[in-house]
Amino acid sequence: MADPVSASSLQLVDRWIGVPLCLLFTGVRKIVDLFADAADPAAAQKPKRLLFVKFAEQGSTVLAQGAIRAACDMVGSENVYFVVFEENRFILDILGLVPEENVITIRRDTPVELATGALAALRRIRALEIDTAIDMEFFSRSSAILTYLTGARRRVGFHTFFGDGPYRGDLMTHRLLYNPFFHTSQIFKSLVLGALQDPEQLPTYGVVPDAVDRSPVAFIPRPGEVGAVEAILKREAKGETPGRIILINPNASDLLPLRKWETERYVEVARRLLREFPDATVAMTGAPNEAAPIEEAARRVGSSRCFSLAGKTTLRQLMVLYTLSELLITNDSGPAHFASLTPVHVITLFGPETPALFGAPTPRSVPIWLGLACSPCVNAYNNRQSPCRNNLCMQGITVERVASEAIRVLNERAASTVGSTEEQGLPALR
Repeated sequence: MADPVSASSLQLVDRWIGVPLCLLFTGVRKIVDLFADAADPAAAQKPKRLLFVKFAEQGSTVLAQGAIRAACDMVGSENVYFVVFEENRFILDILGLVPEENVITIRRDTPVELATGALAALRRIRALEIDTAIDMEFFSRSSAILTYLTGARRRVGFHTFFGDGPYRGDLMTHRLLYNPFFHTSQIFKSLVLGALQDPEQLPTYGVVPDAVDRSPVAFIPRPGEVGAVEAILKREAKGETPGRIILINPNASDLLPLRKWETERYVEVARRLLREFPDATVAMTGAPNEAAPIEEAARRVGSSRCFSLAGKTTLRQLMVLYTLSELLITNDSGPAHFASLTPVHVITLFGPETPALFGAPTPRSVPIWLGLACSPCVNAYNNRQSPCRNNLCMQGITVERVASEAIRVLNERAASTVGSTEEQGLPALR
């Protein structure tokens, strides 16, 4: 099977094809508006059917829970729809906030499938007579174009007013300012609230964002799923029953390789934790296309208590694995957000982005970020592009710091377990 169209290729298309198309459709919109009925009563009605346009970044979809709930309260969950890339619908199914049949997917295995999938999605969306479309991709041109082509009378998205972001035309009816001083979960919710505002008054509207919701949806395994994952763990542990499970996820997506922390550092952290906790097991996780290098990393740890699970679980089994584990150590990527739906503690290494905007909203999240003068260097305004070629923000995070935080978390979890069992008169579990 062909490799999916890469994120970097999509960014190039978004820049070199998206800009002229946004200009073209902006001209079309202005001509159409000249003949439109300014007093159209349908445009003034409250939303009835709402569509979120969110192609990529499964992890950030976790941060959209508050926005999704607000939309469901507004129009009913049965009237909330999503359009996403097919590989990114997984987290929507896990969240379970909208019906599975309301998730419209686009495949991107090849450029032809991407184009035909987008057209098929648009046909279905227009047949649904969506009246409100919300572009959650911030300053993406392709998402702005698709939002416009949905035919929704109410189109909500961020707009570049005075060159304060990438050009993507004037395709929204409800144009908002992007506020980089709020957490991403609050920004997403502001888009939903913006749909209720008078477009003539925007981008000004006197709504104070709610506090960040730190009680995300709780993932609950289905019957039999825990046993299946425990069987995988026992198989990879050569028949042994794993002790305290520590997960290490050393991946970096092609979207932002600047997030990468050197694999050898993860290896050294694993060695230290295995020395510190003789009852612990370290499992390394990753995508199927990372299986070979992660297998090699696990081998270099040099312990029978360390093995690779990369490519050996489904995404749902990975979620179950989080419920069985005590700690996940990862760079800033989707797994950090997925794990926030489970009881596992997560140490997340931030560099070119900041936990102030993208930190998982859970008390079990432990972000590590140096806060260098040049960091964060990627944001919504620059379409997550960076001139950096030397990620000092990640290189400066030491093995000692990560290992120390991990030891602290694991010791606190052990103390909490002992305390809770002693209070109940039960023996402490190891």
